[in-house]
Amino acid sequence: MDKNKIRNYQIFSVIFTFILGTLLHFMFEWSGENIFVASFSAVNESVWEHLKLLYFPMLLTLIIGYFYIGKNVPNFLCSKTIGIITSILFTIIFFYTYSGILGVNIAIIDILLFFVATILGECVAYKLINSNFKCNNKIFIFVLILIGICFITFTYFTPKLEIFKDPITGQYGIK
Repeated sequence: MDKNKIRNYQIFSVIFTFILGTLLHFMFEWSGENIFVASFSAVNESVWEHLKLLYFPMLLTLIIGYFYIGKNVPNFLCSKTIGIITSILFTIIFFYTYSGILGVNIAIIDILLFFVATILGECVAYKLINSNFKCNNKIFIFVLILIGICFITFTYFTPKLEIFKDPITGQYGIK
């Protein structure tokens, strides 16, 4: 597979995730709090809801990329899934570390965190795609679907855990 084509696709993935993730932050409100839109956009300011801003755009670029280059790259699905998981885990770890140290979260750091997590996840995926990494795509497809089911389910049936709590309203999940 042509490394330039893969690189260009990964650059597209980063830019696409930046744009769509940013739009998804506001989409629920813009939709008049449409119950369907709530499934894939942030319904509050919790960390969990903000992880959707990474997951769903990156999932969409995975699907697009599969038809563009993925059919010719045996480890494509695994690599992109690991990239998504990397972005999510980095966001959780960095957010709770910095906000725990400072005792407060800062909007500009949160925004930059979204961009850094996107780039990091796509860089990990790029490195894996271009490596000899071997994997079982079926397992990673299952993991990817399971994560998506969790994002959708926990929007409507929200556990009472800190990651799901809106720091502004103190509410969980959809209002």
